[in-house]
Order: sequence, then structure tokens, then C-alpha cells
Amino acid sequence: MSTKVHQLVDGHGLPLVIALSAGQAGDSPALLPLLGHLQVARPAGRPRTRPDALRGDKAYSSRAIRAHLRARGIKAVIPEPADQAGHRKRRGSRGGRPPAFDPDDYRGRNVVERSFNQLKQWRGLATRFDKLAIVYRAAVVLNAVISWTRHLSDTL
Repeated sequence: MSTKVHQLVDGHGLPLVIALSAGQAGDSPALLPLLGHLQVARPAGRPRTRPDALRGDKAYSSRAIRAHLRARGIKAVIPEPADQAGHRKRRGSRGGRPPAFDPDDYRGRNVVERSFNQLKQWRGLATRFDKLAIVYRAAVVLNAVISWTRHLSDTL
């Protein structure tokens, strides 16, 4: 009985899209719905729905995710897990090339980890006291609103 928080964050670690799933569910199935809800407003014109790059850990390394990102023109900065590399190498020339990976760009993924660490500083979020998922999600959204307010405020 746990809940997993999924977030898309910007380069400053500020949440853009938030979703919840069951604690035993995997991370990668939640990525495509999160990307579907991504909309960043611009001063003029339509909102932006496609990030320049997506930095994720090895849990997001799948053919389906990489194909989706490639089709949308999003650079995938996701390391290849050892088991996938082994399967690819075992297939020989039919296994294909290894996916492109930029380790220097991947260092920027710590912004995501710091965002989750900041989220877990709230005792109620870290321990999941709320019985209803909608109440728990409301607390996560409130945390995001406070983060954005601190970032946009010129008095703090």
C-alpha cells in the first residue's frame, strides 16, 4: 500500500506535470502520459509541448520510449542498462547500434533527484499519512505551487 509520485521537472527542478501511480507499478509506463500532459505557456503563441531533452534513469530505457522520443524530436539522455546491452551484443550485427548517450548531459539529472528530495522533506508526503490518493496528490500539487512561488517571488 504505497504511492509513487511521477513528475516532469524543468531545468530548475520545478514541477511541470505531476501524476500518481501505485507503488508497485513501474516508472516507464507513466512517462508517455506525463509527456502527453506537458504544456509550458509562452509569452505569445501556443504552449510548448516538446522539451529539448529528456533526462531519465535506466528505468526509462525501452525501445518504445526511445522510439516515441525520437518521433517527437526529443533528445533522450538515458543510459542503457547492462541487461539490454547484453541482449543487443548477443544478437551480434542484428542487435543494432547502442543508443546515443551523453554522460556530460546526464549529470544534469541530479536536478530531478533534488526535486524529489525537496518533495520528501514534507513529513506527510514522505510517510504517506493520507488515506485517499486525491488528498495525497493535492499535497504534492501544493508543494509544487510553493516551489513555484518561491522561485518567482522577488522578496525571498
